[in-house]
This record gives sequence, structure tokens and C-alpha cells, in this order.
Amino acid sequence: MASSSGIGAAGPTRQQDYAASTQRETKSVYEMMRDAREKAEARREQFKAPRNTRYGDAPMLAYAKLARARTPGEVTAASGYARRKIAQLQSALRSDPDNKERIQASIRQLQKAVRRAGKKQRDIQREKLTETRRKKALEEENRQKAARLRQELARTRALRSIRESGYIREAEMDNRTQEQLSAARLELRTQLQELSASTAGVSTGVAAQQYAAAQAVMAAPEPETPVPEAAGLDMLA
Repeated sequence: MASSSGIGAAGPTRQQDYAASTQRETKSVYEMMRDAREKAEARREQFKAPRNTRYGDAPMLAYAKLARARTPGEVTAASGYARRKIAQLQSALRSDPDNKERIQASIRQLQKAVRRAGKKQRDIQREKLTETRRKKALEEENRQKAARLRQELARTRALRSIRESGYIREAEMDNRTQEQLSAARLELRTQLQELSASTAGVSTGVAAQQYAAAQAVMAAPEPETPVPEAAGLDMLA
């Protein structure tokens, strides 16, 4: 009977030890996830720190300058601005690798602005020749030719204005797209950091379970009721 009593006493003791061990392990897992979440939030704040990362502004300003240009000199100035910004952004590639894709997109837009400035220079030269021909036709009292050249000049300038407005809209759309892509890349890096921090030294199977639990925790950061029923307490408190 004594032996039977001893076995009976040992059984509950082992169960209690197992429950206590399970509770400690569960608590450890949730503490790790909580720490990972705090680090991830700190990482987000780091990226939100005041910093000149408005790389998409340069192409839009370059196109605005180009659209306002009316003389070859003004077009040259707009092109020069775009070239200077390209050089600055190429330097930023080395100092801000986290925004590499964002910077490269702005550089591509600025390079197109330089090429389009060259096209506008040629257009202005052709328009100048057309205006010269119109004036000559007026001097020769060839009003029909002068009127035709005036209409041609107006049409060419209107088409150029529409085309340049399209350049600005293109830069704005590209800027919004790049902002969305940057936000998505930042979120992905943050999630990978969370996963790496919460699974350090843990087996693959347990890591997968922890990641699934972490996703639930991120969705409901402060649950009012204990998540793990076996543990008997709220591990995120």
C-alpha cells in the first residue's frame, strides 16, 4: 500500500512539474515575441527619424522647371538642375543604401528629364525658325502663308505643353508608386527582423509555430484574455 501511495504521489508531482515547465516555456516564447515586437517598433521609429528621404521631389521639380522654360537658356538651366540632382543622388546611393531602389528610380526620372530637355531645345529652335518664316511671309505680304505658319506654330506649342504636362504627371505617379514600394520593403524587412529575433536558437518546427503566434500577437497586441489557456496567465502583460 505504501508503494502504491508513493506512486500515486509521484504522478501528480510529475504532472505539476510538466505543467510548470510548459508554463515557463510558453512564457519564454511570448516574452521573446514581445521583445521582437518592441525591437521592430524601434526599428520603424528609426526609419521614421527626420531625414531627407524625399528623393521623388527632385524629378518633379526638374520637370516643373523644364515646363516653365521658354528660352534655350532656361532649358539649359533646367537640364543643369537635373544633372546636379543626378550627381547628388548617386552620392546618396552610397550613404543611404536602405533607399537604394527609391534613389535609383529618381535618377532614372532625372536622366529622362535631361534627354527631354535636349528635345525641347531642338523644338524651340524649330519654332524659332517657323516664327522667322512667318515674319518674312508678312513682310512679303503673303498673308495666307503667314496665317498657316502661325497656326502651325500654335499647334506645335500646344502639343509641347501637353507633352510636358504629361512628364510632370508621370513623375508624380512614379513618386507615389515608389513610396508604396518603399513602405512595402520596409515592412518586409521589419517582419524578417522580427522572425529572426524570435527564432534565434529555436528548431524549424518551433520557429514556424512562434511565427504563427507572432502574427496573431501583431494583429492583437494587447489581448484582454490570456492567449495560452494551459499557461493560465497573460504572457504579454
